[in-house]
Amino acid sequence: MDIKTFWSAVLRQDADAMREYFHPNAWVNWHNTNEHFNVEEFIQANCEYPGEWDGQVERMITTETHIVTATHVRSKDGSISCHATSFICVVDGKIASMDEYWGDDGSAPEWRQNMHIGTKIKE
Repeated sequence: MDIKTFWSAVLRQDADAMREYFHPNAWVNWHNTNEHFNVEEFIQANCEYPGEWDGQVERMITTETHIVTATHVRSKDGSISCHATSFICVVDGKIASMDEYWGDDGSAPEWRQNMHIGTKIKE
């Protein structure tokens, strides 16, 4: 399974291409918002999300049955930037389940900046 091609379909909001990667009874959990989706619900939520999207897989770990990705997702207009960590269970070359954790990108909170600890990962 080519997970980078899957993510490309997700970012393009290409429902037909996304559907090809899933088992019919697969499910997706978005833990940050306490939502559980079947495949069609996940595709609908993704494809009807407002805006146009871009991004790239920044890190990937694979085993025979699982793929973990850290993906930078951003709106093409630059107004939104976030990261998704996805734990994907693969059965017979298709996604059987996916647990995702989303976080908005931004600066460290003021209280931590005031501590003068740490350095920026990227400028």
